[in-house]
Amino acid sequence: MKKRKSVFHDLGFSEDESLALTFKADIYGKILDVVEKRKIKPRELEKMLDVPQPRVSELLNGKMSLLSIERLLSYLEKMGVQASVSFKTKRAS
Repeated sequence: MKKRKSVFHDLGFSEDESLALTFKADIYGKILDVVEKRKIKPRELEKMLDVPQPRVSELLNGKMSLLSIERLLSYLEKMGVQASVSFKTKRAS
């Protein structure tokens, strides 16, 4: 079976780490999409997420290493976005 490659794998992360980081990046990307589409200002985001300005700055400036998957999911929830996960069975190649 052929393994799925990602940019994280190319950077030297293990398959497990690459999978988790790809998932985290997808969640983060969705947060940024919502902020952009709704034109949410940083001050509004502070109130919406109930976090101080430095946390909003970290979020908007891509400091993903400081944020857990759980925290990112809670941010989505506070932004009114319900997350869901889907699974696909890989075909043998």
